[in-house]
Amino acid sequence: MRHKNRIEATLLVLLFTVLGFLVMGYHPGFEDDGIYLTAVKADLNPALFPHNSDFFRLQTQATVFDDWMAHFVRWTGIPLACSELLWQLVALFLILWASHRIAAQLFEQARAQWAAVAMVTAMLTLPVAGTALNLADQHLHPRNLATALILMAIARILEGKSWEDGRWQSLPLLAVALLLHPIMAVLGMSFCAFLAMALMEPVPFLVRAAESSLAVAAPLAWVFAPASASWHEALASRNYYSLYRWTWYEWLGALGPLVLFWLLWRVAQKRGEDRLARFALAVLAYSVFYQAIAMAILAPDALVRLSPLQPMRYLHLVYLFMALAAGGLLGRFALKMHVWRWAVFLLVFNGSMFLVQREFIDGGAHIELPGMASANPWIQAFDWVRQNTPTDAYFALDPRYLAAPGEGFHNFRAIAERSQLADGIKDTAVVMQVPSLGPVWHEQEMAQAGWAHFELADFERLKQQFGVDWVLVSWPQPPGLSCRWHNDTLTVCRIP
Repeated sequence: MRHKNRIEATLLVLLFTVLGFLVMGYHPGFEDDGIYLTAVKADLNPALFPHNSDFFRLQTQATVFDDWMAHFVRWTGIPLACSELLWQLVALFLILWASHRIAAQLFEQARAQWAAVAMVTAMLTLPVAGTALNLADQHLHPRNLATALILMAIARILEGKSWEDGRWQSLPLLAVALLLHPIMAVLGMSFCAFLAMALMEPVPFLVRAAESSLAVAAPLAWVFAPASASWHEALASRNYYSLYRWTWYEWLGALGPLVLFWLLWRVAQKRGEDRLARFALAVLAYSVFYQAIAMAILAPDALVRLSPLQPMRYLHLVYLFMALAAGGLLGRFALKMHVWRWAVFLLVFNGSMFLVQREFIDGGAHIELPGMASANPWIQAFDWVRQNTPTDAYFALDPRYLAAPGEGFHNFRAIAERSQLADGIKDTAVVMQVPSLGPVWHEQEMAQAGWAHFELADFERLKQQFGVDWVLVSWPQPPGLSCRWHNDTLTVCRIP
């Protein structure tokens, strides 16, 4: 019977995985994939990206993700595009499987447990306050895999009665998460510390919990590198690094969960639901601790170099738990065993998030599968560049191309597989992590100022200054360029 129940649970999680994938969409080369997918491709073919490779290589030094993916492709022979899709599905499955195991420890009723999983499934693309994060990314990101491992570690802590009786299994899971995504893993380790103490008899004083997590959250040495003027310029372009520049509703999104988990803790205590109450207390203590740290280190200028640690990203786990708890309570008190209520619940939440994602990604398919032809003119241009230009081609394009109407935030390096001058949007995030790139980024950014009005002489100046020999510009092209391909929006040209 237990074996049969496990098979049924696995099949249900698989079903929710497919549903979540269909709702959230899939977009390789999107957002942060401009760093991670590019790094994997560079590992597989070292001849790629002879110029400006530091804008993705240096940041990925803190993770084994790109090396591991490159080795997986070589060992299995599965093409990279298919491998990324496979591991994206695996990551989503593990997130939802671990969510079910956590829910099983917090709620006795099966309907509440599966409602919790259903809510997490629908909310995978839920924005996390002002952190520029979703619960999961619409492409394979080491954060997706790290999140799955952290949730599995949390499930083991909840399921085990002691460290000798199963809880120790959380440690290797957290260690692997640390290798994949250090920042998210440190936050996960901190929460596990709070949770383990909340499960003790009696619950230790919260100051002792804070001291334990503070040791885990000790910053890495690289954060003390000096900040240049160009680094401060990059910082100014990223509101999510600066807590005190958040809008009122982003502050509400940060502080609101604290109130909700305080209420859940108090109500669960009164109802005698000890496990749920302790879990809510752990989330509350973890949130208060990191909120205090964030407000302290993000306020004074003396600590501005700590901004790249992004302590407000503690909210990522909090929002995940909020979706899980909300779904569980909804299943327990509202959905119950009424089929029509479940149908409305699934349709409303999944349908709403699906429509938001369809609207959010401009000019592209909702699910971009390997080998699928794209109607997005920018992706069409990137594909032509990859297939028809030399490997060592060095491109210049609008430094703010990622925000262009219809572009959909697809990264040139990741899809076109060619070097480019630094851009004014995504590369600023890398400068935040690696201040030594600031002067290089600033010089190239300034050289591309006024891009919309560039003429042949401006492109020749870029060629002379940086060695750029190709450009991607709007169609019709400025006079004097030798162009090889175009669609209704863009053209690829050689600088004479």
